[in-house]
Amino acid sequence: MDEVQRLVRRQAGVVSRRQALSLGMSEVQVARLVRRREWVPLHGGVYVDHTGPPSRRQREWAALLLHPGSVLAGRAAMSGAGMETSTRLGDPVELALPHGRAPRRRPGITVMQLRGFDAMALVDQSPPRLRVEHAALLLASTAFREDEAVAVLADVVRKGTTTPSRLAAALDLHPKLPRRALLREVLADVAEGAQSPLERRYLRDVERAHGLPRGERQVREVARVVDGEVLRWVVRDVRYRGQRMLMELDGRLGHSAALDRWDDLQRDLDAAVNGDLTLRSGWAQVLYACRLAAVVGRVLRARGWTGTPVPCRSAGCVVRLEDAA
Repeated sequence: MDEVQRLVRRQAGVVSRRQALSLGMSEVQVARLVRRREWVPLHGGVYVDHTGPPSRRQREWAALLLHPGSVLAGRAAMSGAGMETSTRLGDPVELALPHGRAPRRRPGITVMQLRGFDAMALVDQSPPRLRVEHAALLLASTAFREDEAVAVLADVVRKGTTTPSRLAAALDLHPKLPRRALLREVLADVAEGAQSPLERRYLRDVERAHGLPRGERQVREVARVVDGEVLRWVVRDVRYRGQRMLMELDGRLGHSAALDRWDDLQRDLDAAVNGDLTLRSGWAQVLYACRLAAVVGRVLRARGWTGTPVPCRSAGCVVRLEDAA
């Protein structure tokens, strides 16, 4: 029983009949615990050690034990890799199994079959889960909107959980993955330093589409030094080094609180002291990409850029209209 109790604790309070019997318990002992309501059935032959509603983690363990050899997929796998997710208690538990295994459907559980399962799964983890690269790619491929797909891949790179090159290598193992071409394009942009949907939109729709000079991205640099001591480091979203200009891209989240605004103001003041001009844009500006490109182009030219913005494919591109004028 000591071994069984340790296993139950390791599995968040969940255990299967098969596991209990393999550790030396008898059918009579299992039946006694169930009769006393010390073990409560969640599925056939899978129990939890209390009578209240199961937690999300307990539902995940119960699904894994119901399907031996499976691993967590989707947001559960991302959470296991240390990523914050928006998984809710009632969301289905997502599992992955080797290709060719098609278990009977169960309410609250979704199962995918994967070719090359052994290379994608971490079966020795507790709980077992897909590697973060494969979990992120599969999650991004089913995202409702393109920006949501970008956010999934950008987040795992920004937080240091994986790298664009490892994601690209993992993508090679999914030749039939939906949105595969888009994901490949997104990974190239993430590798270039676009670490959020907004930053990718700026790179693609403003800078690249209008022939602006390619800025350096995610530049970590000293912002303030006092008496030879570095007091402040910052990471610049985009730096146009030759023109001493910065573009800071503020997404809808994370830049609305008063303290965030003060921090943004301090960053801009530090940049001005060092001779840099800061432009700050959000979604409201980046979604009007042509107009923003025209503004950025004028500022860059005023600060020494010898090129000119080019019109994008849009018939109503502001850059084209300015050229005509």
